[in-house]
Amino acid sequence: MAESSAIFQEMVRRFKPEKAQGVDAVIQFDLSGDNGGQFWVKVANGEVSAGEGQGDNPKITIRSSMDTWLEVANGKTNVVNAFMMGKLKVQGDMGLGIKMQSMFAL
Repeated sequence: MAESSAIFQEMVRRFKPEKAQGVDAVIQFDLSGDNGGQFWVKVANGEVSAGEGQGDNPKITIRSSMDTWLEVANGKTNVVNAFMMGKLKVQGDMGLGIKMQSMFAL
C-alpha cells in the first residue's frame, strides 16, 4: 500500500489553500483492484492531511479502481470524463467533488 499512500501524499503536496476557502470536509476514497483500499483526505482551515482507512464523517465518497484514480491523479484522465464514463462514482457533495479539481490541481 506504500505506493497507494504516495498518491495521496502527492495530493497533499499539490494542495492549493486559496482554492479551498470555506471548505471543511473529509473526502473518502474507496479504491478497488491492485493496491486498492480505503483512503481519506481532510481539508479544514486552509490545511490538508491524508491517511489510510475510513475517514470521520466524509462529505463525499469517491469509488473507482486504483488504476482509474492513478490516471486522474496523474493527469492522464479528466475526472469529469472518468465520472461520465462510469469509471468513477461519487456519493455525497457533488459540489465538493467539482471543487477538488482546483484544490488539488487534478
